Amino acid sequence: MARPALDPDAPVLVADDLSLVYASHGGRPEVRAVDGVSFTLDPGEILGVLGESGSGKSTLALALAGLAYAGRAPEGFPTLAGGELSVLGERIKTISKRHRDRLSGTVGYLSQDDGDRLNPDLTVGEAVAEPLYERDKRFDRKEAGRLVAGLVDAVHLPLSTMLKQTWELSAGQRQRIALARSLILEPRLLIADEPARGVDVLVRHSVLELLRTLHGDRRFSAVVVTSSVAEARAVADRIAVLRQGHVVGLGPIDEVLQTTVDPYVKVLSQTSPIDIVPPEDRTPKKHRP
Repeated sequence: MARPALDPDAPVLVADDLSLVYASHGGRPEVRAVDGVSFTLDPGEILGVLGESGSGKSTLALALAGLAYAGRAPEGFPTLAGGELSVLGERIKTISKRHRDRLSGTVGYLSQDDGDRLNPDLTVGEAVAEPLYERDKRFDRKEAGRLVAGLVDAVHLPLSTMLKQTWELSAGQRQRIALARSLILEPRLLIADEPARGVDVLVRHSVLELLRTLHGDRRFSAVVVTSSVAEARAVADRIAVLRQGHVVGLGPIDEVLQTTVDPYVKVLSQTSPIDIVPPEDRTPKKHRP
């Protein structure tokens, strides 16, 4: 029987008292990376997740991309230890393998080192198209070429780039191609973990500007993980601040920085002038807690 369509006005993500752990492996003890996190993401919204190294933000990104497990997880992936997580209407605690595979086609995931992990044996066009053929080995090649060309153009690279080997690109170009690859399946939700990490300051700004532009054109929902207030301000409608696995601030960025009493948030507010990289005007949305 066909599953009911997801309500277009329903939250894209719902985390309710969510806790995530890494199971013990090779004598290492269990690690609780996320502890009691609650928030929602509305359709079309961008949420910035801020936190220092070790705060749990990359672990949370994995889970939001559907890569957390109710039972013992593969090494390097988190296990749900408490609470609930729903991604595009799928309850991760009870999701089947078939539905998890289907979810991977509607959630784009860009990890912080995806640009460096592009297969050097592939051309740029082949690397961007690869997820299409992983989903359907018989996918029409002409249509794949059209989709790839559209995304290469969208990330502001010449179409001739498609013929180059991935190793020929600069770090900034590889990160743009990794972003294009994460969008090739036209996801409803994009999870981007430190999308501008490892590139110089000027390129970093262009990658974030590009992400915002693509969001404006395609209207997907997104979670962007960063350790920089300026980067969050550049792309996000709201922020969630993580410290030691807990949410210590949630809401519009200036409201969080000006009113939250957590010491880490106070440090962020002191290093973030109000006028850093102001975001474009957006239609106000109703936000859930």
